[in-house]
Amino acid sequence: MAAKRGRQTVRGMFQSLGVIMVAAGVMYLFIPHDEDAEPVKAKDYRVELVTAQRAAPYPVLAPEGLGDDWKATVVSYKREQGNAWQLGFLSPDTQYVSVNQATTEPGKFVPKVTHQAKDTGKTQTVAGQVWQRWEGPKYDALVRTEGGATTVVAGTASFERLAEMAGALRSQQSA
Repeated sequence: MAAKRGRQTVRGMFQSLGVIMVAAGVMYLFIPHDEDAEPVKAKDYRVELVTAQRAAPYPVLAPEGLGDDWKATVVSYKREQGNAWQLGFLSPDTQYVSVNQATTEPGKFVPKVTHQAKDTGKTQTVAGQVWQRWEGPKYDALVRTEGGATTVVAGTASFERLAEMAGALRSQQSA
């Protein structure tokens, strides 16, 4: 009698497993999965840029003239956090590059947005402007303080890509 009950339990497990497999197969067929779709969708940041330019007490920067292969992925402006502006991009070689600006004290702001990068003491001239080079375990960065704000171009990209972004930054301050 016990052996028969044991076989019924095992048979019930296999029946349940079969029902689950059929349900999973049906879900797989009806859930769209496009292998050709772009994995990252670009954000349009124009509205947030105009808002930040009106609200910030410094010239808010955004890139001009970068190719279409740069995709904006992150955008935010937080007045309550030192008028912090962030605009993040995926570069053509799929590395992250962000533009961060704030009125927060640079000694606190830069390590925060670079995930603890350190000032190397080196500088790099980009489009006639001198930037400090910072290096870190996660992000490297180009840093500049001007007009009451600190600007940080940081990311996983090479210094060449960071300089490309820094060279493209422009301010179109709203009236």
